[in-house]
Amino acid sequence: MLSRLSLTEFRSYADALIAPGPGFVVLTGENGAGKTNILEAVSLLSPGRGLRRASLSEMARSEGPGGFSVAARIGDVDIGTGTLPTAPERRQVRINGAAASANALGKWVSVLWLTPAMDRLFSESASGRRQFFDRLVLALEPGHAHHSARYEAAMRARNKLLAEPETADPSWLAALEAGMAEHGARIAEARERTLASLGERLKAQPEGPFARAGLALDRWRPAENAEEGLKREYREGRGREAAAGRALSGPHRTDLIVTHIAKNRAADQCSTGEQKALLLSIILAHADLVAERTRARPVLLLDEVAAHLDPLRREALFGRLAGAGGQVWMTGTEPSLFGTAGDATWLAVDNGRIHAA
Repeated sequence: MLSRLSLTEFRSYADALIAPGPGFVVLTGENGAGKTNILEAVSLLSPGRGLRRASLSEMARSEGPGGFSVAARIGDVDIGTGTLPTAPERRQVRINGAAASANALGKWVSVLWLTPAMDRLFSESASGRRQFFDRLVLALEPGHAHHSARYEAAMRARNKLLAEPETADPSWLAALEAGMAEHGARIAEARERTLASLGERLKAQPEGPFARAGLALDRWRPAENAEEGLKREYREGRGREAAAGRALSGPHRTDLIVTHIAKNRAADQCSTGEQKALLLSIILAHADLVAERTRARPVLLLDEVAAHLDPLRREALFGRLAGAGGQVWMTGTEPSLFGTAGDATWLAVDNGRIHAA
């Protein structure tokens, strides 16, 4: 868990310090007060672009000098990330004072989140569902971030070469495709492992009050020999992909398919409340799986989750989270929404200021 969180020139906070306890950390305040900004800061302590997927320059306080920092203490380790005013889009990471890569953060803490924006996850494009699932994979396999970054870099370079076929070096093109195949196979294999493990965990979930979710991967899945299969697909697809201006095969095309098991219905055909319940079911089951595998529960960030649940599901959620342990950050407009949560670190947020509620 985080025992200290400090923000400097981040979003609406010129300077803020929080000393959260174990269990629930409840942030209350009016809409726009800055509650989600705090959750976003915590999300940046793990690999990736955070829960808003915003650019780094957007995160610096608009009235500040530029640049920002987010630092935390986790166990006996100090970690931090941020930017300098002179390089607003270059992320810096430090672990116990030493420079490190963003991917290295995954070795020290895993963070999972659920936000109101994710209510549209099942009705929007496959990319959002893929990013959601990759976050689940990353919590179990920190190396997933490395393979994803290398795959994306090789794919961008290959796309550029395919756009200029008359000057493309065939040997360089083959080398890029070999890199895409190597890292793409590792991505696909990690996803398959997570899919199998999480699927078994979801089957064991109780019937209520949250819907049990079924998971599947669609659109692109690896052949038996994923690396060799990808090399062949890229080699044979050069002409078609040059015309399309993008790679048409590989793990960047995979989609996550979610179903409501009890109703045998696709998630995008379910009601808004059922979709929220499906997401909660996945997040809770995955948190249990991470705790079992790593012996450390992920930090959960639940933004405005209580406002969208009826009293029965709200009480059930708090009970399950409290029984599981770990640290859970939750936001809401009213403290009364968390009346059955029990012991918690209660914080009130008001326009860049944080104080005990």
